Amino acid sequence: MKLISRALLAALAVSIAAVPMAQARDNGPRHNQHDVRPVKPRTHLPQRYEKPRHHWAKGQRIADWKRRTAVRDWHRHGLKRPGRGQQWVKIDNEYLLISIATGIVAGIAAGR
Repeated sequence: MKLISRALLAALAVSIAAVPMAQARDNGPRHNQHDVRPVKPRTHLPQRYEKPRHHWAKGQRIADWKRRTAVRDWHRHGLKRPGRGQQWVKIDNEYLLISIATGIVAGIAAGR
């Protein structure tokens, strides 16, 4: 019985001592001095696409203004009341007062 308990105690001591050594072992890739390649810097970074800004002016005709939603709460945005046959339309970050019949810009206001 003494022999078995000593053997179990010795096995337990060896396993306790072996655990930290097994965890400390480096399992990463082995690099020699000759295997290391220099890292190339990234010369091409992805470009962010930005839509070209359009500079609106009074008297310009807007072809696709009907596809834009009309601004109904013009007073909330600090805009003046549109006249008869006109409506406010928000394009990009600007409010355009457009003539409904022709699609011509009658006024411009910067968005906030």
